Amino acid sequence: MLTEKKSTEQKETNSSHGEKEVQDQSRTEREVEREEEDREFVPVIVKRTDEALRHPDDILENAIVEGLEQLERQSLSLFLSAMAAGLILGFTAMSVAVVETWAISSDFANASRLATALVYPLGFVLCIMSGTQLFTEHTATAVYPILDRRGGVKALIRLWVIVIVGNLCGAIVSSGFLIAADDVIGAKPGYLAIGHHLVNFDGGSLFISALLAGWLMALGAWLIMATPPTLSQMVAIYIVTFIIGIGGLHHSIAGSVEIFTAYFISNDFSVSQVIRFIGMTIFGNLVGGSIFVALLNYGHIRETQKMSSD
Repeated sequence: MLTEKKSTEQKETNSSHGEKEVQDQSRTEREVEREEEDREFVPVIVKRTDEALRHPDDILENAIVEGLEQLERQSLSLFLSAMAAGLILGFTAMSVAVVETWAISSDFANASRLATALVYPLGFVLCIMSGTQLFTEHTATAVYPILDRRGGVKALIRLWVIVIVGNLCGAIVSSGFLIAADDVIGAKPGYLAIGHHLVNFDGGSLFISALLAGWLMALGAWLIMATPPTLSQMVAIYIVTFIIGIGGLHHSIAGSVEIFTAYFISNDFSVSQVIRFIGMTIFGNLVGGSIFVALLNYGHIRETQKMSSD
């Protein structure tokens, strides 16, 4: 009886050692580094070092956790936050329209593209730093948990639909505010010029432009998670949205505020043009963010982790 008990305990010990060896082999190089850091440094020092320069493994894990939080968020909370984001991006539309109006009425038309690019990021900085839900942030962030098999496609589609609808509702309300305040702002010629810029492209050009804009916005979301919550995050947002502005690329939500405003103040635009623009830019932003940022970032980091564990 005693012999059998010892034999059983020995088997359990061997089994636990075997499981530990498997776990040790499956650990990534970054996990081993973290354990060494915990042993060698005071935790607060390690935290400050990690905030100054974050490892790609940590950025991906943060992105997955952030994505999961949004996937599990209540529908009403998501919608209200998304609507707030659409409203805030009205300030980008206003800023760009003011610059366009100034360029039309002056001799500096050639400099309008640069001037527009300089003010284009302002609404985005306000929107993202305020923590509201912008669709182009989630084209990549919400995909990471799906790729890591921690979330479902149904939850992802639910998130996208709620955020898009909320953003567009906010965009409509924001355009109404801009029109009501135009006696003060005086940017009607700018809204019309922007509106013609948005609709005077064929479907292929519009899609590629939106794809590039979505790529940049999702990259900006990744950069925000890679940098500490200081001025550097604002700089990251400004850089990616400045590139969108200088390239004249199409962002679905900021562009929606602009096209709604142009449609409401002029008969030059039709409902079909508005729907076509919004549909193509949403699809382009979605493809650009989910494929060129989410899939590539997830793929190269996970492959590196596999090579390190092998």
